[in-house]
Amino acid sequence: MEQYKPEKIITTAVGVAGGSVLFAPVAVPTLHGLAGIAVVGLGIYAVGSVVRQAVGSCGEIADTPSKSKEKLQKVF
Repeated sequence: MEQYKPEKIITTAVGVAGGSVLFAPVAVPTLHGLAGIAVVGLGIYAVGSVVRQAVGSCGEIADTPSKSKEKLQKVF
């Protein structure tokens, strides 16, 4: 079984604390940036799905000219 050395524990703790102190000024802007990317991505996804549905509906109406009047009457 491995014995724990106090020097190693202290060195590890100081390294972790130093790394977190160095990262702290960058953490808040980074989190805001990631949140902004998520919001923009969600907006792009929503617009893309609406456009895809609209194009699909227009494509269905255009594919069957004989049934297009029936479909338009159902819509309106």
